[in-house]
Amino acid sequence: MTRLTIIRGSAAPLPIDNLDTDQIMPKQFLRIIDKAGLADGLLYDLRFDERGMPRADCVLNRDAYANARILIGGANFGCGSSREHAVWGLQQYGFQAVIAPSFAEIFYSNAMNNRLLLVQLNRDAIDALMHEAIETPGASISIDLDTQTVTSASGERYAYPIGARHKRMVIEGMDTVDITLDSLAAIEAFERLHFARHPWAHVM
Repeated sequence: MTRLTIIRGSAAPLPIDNLDTDQIMPKQFLRIIDKAGLADGLLYDLRFDERGMPRADCVLNRDAYANARILIGGANFGCGSSREHAVWGLQQYGFQAVIAPSFAEIFYSNAMNNRLLLVQLNRDAIDALMHEAIETPGASISIDLDTQTVTSASGERYAYPIGARHKRMVIEGMDTVDITLDSLAAIEAFERLHFARHPWAHVM
């Protein structure tokens, strides 16, 4: 899989704290046997009214944010149930990264396992990026995965933390199975040594 080291594009501001996975991907869109069509359900109740008409006040319905590749969210993004469909829906809609002050733990793992980059910045940095995205719709920001930095349209740079394993997973397009298989030789060597030292523990 192609290495992913730079994510660049416009950002859509969604200043909602505690946005849960039921809001990100409502339950009626989970009745599928594959991942197809989840973009239609993304943030459905925020995007559409009870008649199915687009809400004019939703940022994702504005032309200026139609091709946004980065979503700027509020604190505790992705809380609620563990549905992986929320991650798939964000990706199918076109988002490659979400920037927020904090993320729910299970959502974070699901996202990184599917190559959706989650960037955690402090509230001041989020407020600055949010303000810029609102005031200058379509302005491009850049995320450098190698240096772990976000560069705003105005040139401000913000460093973000990420674990070495998750960083590698996103850059190289690996999931937890790939990471495990990549260590197969070391696992097998440990197994041989372990049973050589403890032969009574070897169950055939």
